Amino acid sequence: MTEETIRAAGCVLWRRSPIDGALEICLVHRPKYDDWSHPKGKLKHGEDPLTGALREVAEETGYTAVPGAPLPTVHYLANGRPKQVHYWTAEATDGFFAPNREVDRVLWLPPAAARHRLTQPRDRDLIDALLSSLNRA
Repeated sequence: MTEETIRAAGCVLWRRSPIDGALEICLVHRPKYDDWSHPKGKLKHGEDPLTGALREVAEETGYTAVPGAPLPTVHYLANGRPKQVHYWTAEATDGFFAPNREVDRVLWLPPAAARHRLTQPRDRDLIDALLSSLNRA
């Protein structure tokens, strides 16, 4: 990793539906990019990636979460700079969403619908990794 690499972290946030107990995945809509993604963001200087991932979940979704298994790290270019995003599974435990500067909407969707709604194809593999992780638990 070079000094120019953007370091970020996030979670594939999940819960059991309050209606039928089915698995739901939280996606966030960022109006700046008009995209649907998993909650994530840049790490603060010296911040531990898992700490940053949980901070971003709370900031973007309003939910506290219990972290689970690490998921694959995603690498891509953002505005010509390499970006590295560490991900974890995280179960939403408490909270509620309120629109904020970065995120104007959230959706809780079944895995297949979440996979379809995600803007970036690279984010879809994280849903498969979450499902594999939950099936092993």
